[in-house]
Amino acid sequence: MPAQPCHPTETVAELNRSYREQNLPVTDGSRELHSLCAQLEFLLQFDLKEKRSFFGQRKDYWDFLCQGLARRRQEHEGVRFVTSLDKLKTPVGRGRAFLRYCLVHRQLAESLQLCLLDPESLREWYYARSPFLSPQRRAEILGSLYELDSVTFHLALCRTIPAPGSMDGPMASPIPPRHPMGCQAIRAHPP
Repeated sequence: MPAQPCHPTETVAELNRSYREQNLPVTDGSRELHSLCAQLEFLLQFDLKEKRSFFGQRKDYWDFLCQGLARRRQEHEGVRFVTSLDKLKTPVGRGRAFLRYCLVHRQLAESLQLCLLDPESLREWYYARSPFLSPQRRAEILGSLYELDSVTFHLALCRTIPAPGSMDGPMASPIPPRHPMGCQAIRAHPP
């Protein structure tokens, strides 16, 4: 494992460039999308402390995001949407669906920023090597993610059928099918 993970600045720049050149929304077939989501998941899991629920289930970044958002807002629509996806069985699957939901609704940077505002909570969830504990690295990551607010994403989020070979739903396979049966295509409305 690397000493410090890189942040997704280059991938965000590629997504922006591709979006501007093609003048088309980013879809599930985008390699840059999959790279970005993998990088975000890696960042959110990097140096994450092991925590367990009351029943012994390992907590993941999904639990961190839910707790952080609950402290800042009454209820986040993305959390409500993801918890309605009954086929998602693990915190990682829910976290992946949440990232995709936030991309579609141009809420990713804002949602993450709300979770990263409380230094005490960050220290509760992450060890010292996490880039989120460094104010400079955190600002760089969030700054690059805010650039995605100008990109339109049209992504499919499954409500009833998980990604092939997995019970973890969207993004469980390297490149999910464009319009799997039983999935709802989620599109952002142009501003």
